[in-house]
Amino acid sequence: MFGICRLPADSALPPWAEKPSGFSAVTRTRDELSVVTELENIPPEHTNRDRWTCFKLQGPFAFSEVGILASFVQPLAAAEIPIFAVSTFDTDYILVRQENTDAALQVLREAGHQLLSD
Repeated sequence: MFGICRLPADSALPPWAEKPSGFSAVTRTRDELSVVTELENIPPEHTNRDRWTCFKLQGPFAFSEVGILASFVQPLAAAEIPIFAVSTFDTDYILVRQENTDAALQVLREAGHQLLSD
């Protein structure tokens, strides 16, 4: 289970955001510092009620490949399942709220995606 935190843009990177994890992401913009990490790493003062499930699109994908992310998120959008997307150099990760996990799995299977587990 994962959490997504929003901190002020000028915040130092908190030590808990750097804990080893199966997946974590840190993004800084002029407006915010976003941290995605396993829920157990996040201190109580930074958690909210949302719990997220993370789906990894099996990569790596070349930058020249188009439509991969769209083929995954379009069925979710059609089913009105909100997502949070994170991309790395090699692949994409899609997070859905825990309460939408079963519906997301069903929609993705119906769209022809093969789901693997780690």
